Amino acid sequence: MLNIRIEKTTSPKAKPDWNNLGFGKIFSDHMFVMDYTEGQGWHDARIVPYGSFEIEPAAMVFHYGQEMFEGLKAYRGADGRARLFRPDMNAKRANDSNDRLVIPQIPVEDFVQAIETVVKVDEDWIPTVPGTSLYIRPFIIATDEFLGVAPSKTYKFFIILSPSGAYYSSGLAPVGIWIEDEYVRAVRGGMGYTKTGGNYAASLIAQVKAHNDGYSQVLWLDGVERKYIEEVGAMNIFFKINGVITTPMLNGSILPGITRNSVLTVCRDWGMPVEERKISVDELIEAQKTGALEECFGTGTAAVISPVGKLRYKDDVMTINGGGIGPVSQKLYDTITGIQGGTLEDKFGWVTVLD
Repeated sequence: MLNIRIEKTTSPKAKPDWNNLGFGKIFSDHMFVMDYTEGQGWHDARIVPYGSFEIEPAAMVFHYGQEMFEGLKAYRGADGRARLFRPDMNAKRANDSNDRLVIPQIPVEDFVQAIETVVKVDEDWIPTVPGTSLYIRPFIIATDEFLGVAPSKTYKFFIILSPSGAYYSSGLAPVGIWIEDEYVRAVRGGMGYTKTGGNYAASLIAQVKAHNDGYSQVLWLDGVERKYIEEVGAMNIFFKINGVITTPMLNGSILPGITRNSVLTVCRDWGMPVEERKISVDELIEAQKTGALEECFGTGTAAVISPVGKLRYKDDVMTINGGGIGPVSQKLYDTITGIQGGTLEDKFGWVTVLD
């Protein structure tokens, strides 16, 4: 168990308008910080006022990208209490990323304790308007002053908090997705399954292309054969094909999303047929032409469920479910957000209520 020192701010910020938050633009009063030193381990856990910090220009994070991050949310429940959704899953995935990036692990219980403590300190930053939440961003950076390619011997772990509205300004309205055929995001054996900034930097060039053509996100194909569906830049992807909920199987180049896991669990609990397998873009095009492609939606912490109304691949533009929200997409959104907010039974034991 961590011994966390708490230093409260003497200049609390004014709270924003909960009805006009956007996503990831506003930050709370405090942040969690903890240091790592080789031979000493993780130490000096503390919560301090949110603000700038000094770091050397030679810090290895700037030059070799040794860093990881996570993302989860705190919610204001129907009973007024603060709630977290599956924080242990984020802690375990963080350590998977740490292993791949040669960053020291943080014990799951310490990771969760740090999140719970900083959220309790800034609990009044959890917005109260329906559909809003407090986004939680844990991250680790390498801090050794060394211009050489090797694992750092020192690190900093931070957790910052951001009251946020809907990830997409359109809310639950279906989005358009661009299937990328020129660039690739990741390959098996690489870092595609980790939460690290380099994966997202690699996606930006295609993201710009997609946005310039009026699409919200990029759907990536595999990096070897360039034919199998993998994931969207900020989400995992699901299809309902002939009544079967289908998603690409985890293969080392796809992020193991926590919302993805939750959707699979809920669908199986409902008795719906579910498949995790390879899905080729040609199969998708054919399914759309024959009417077998009934729904498409993305899953992720930020958007929860993001219905997809249109897919574009080269010259093929596929309109799905008439461009509207499918019934399964809507039901999944209502169910998962209901569990998160406490209006539906948490039969899976996913929610942690902060007392």
